[in-house]
Amino acid sequence: MSQDGAGVDLETSLGYLLKEASSALRAAMEEVLRPLGMSVTHYSCLELLAQRPGLSNSELARGAFVTRQSMNVLLQALEREGYVTRPAEAPVGKVLPARLTPRGRRSLAKATVAVRSVEVRMLVGMTETEQSGAFRILQRMIHSLRGGNDGA
Repeated sequence: MSQDGAGVDLETSLGYLLKEASSALRAAMEEVLRPLGMSVTHYSCLELLAQRPGLSNSELARGAFVTRQSMNVLLQALEREGYVTRPAEAPVGKVLPARLTPRGRRSLAKATVAVRSVEVRMLVGMTETEQSGAFRILQRMIHSLRGGNDGA
């Protein structure tokens, strides 16, 4: 609680600190991706498709933390620009599975280097033990917030 008893004390709130870290990370990523003509969402979409080819619009939206409508607009643009390809008709149901094109892979390779540089910068001054501890702690927080109750 804040000193007056109302609300959250932002100076000591772990949730607020996590949000600030997330915001700083996103801003740093946007800064290195902008010269490559990309946004964080654009990069996330390409990275997801590289790791899991054939994802649907809905799956990509969930993975990139955006709405299905936003992802659909992005996918249409990426398809027009030659970064991804989708079939003209859905092979099954209504899903149009997306795949990276060679141009998309080349673009992703450059973006990955830029994003990795941000992550390296973020971890400067932390030992490997501190990094792995932070990783485990964040995983536990996510698990707890998503309803995990096994105490892991």
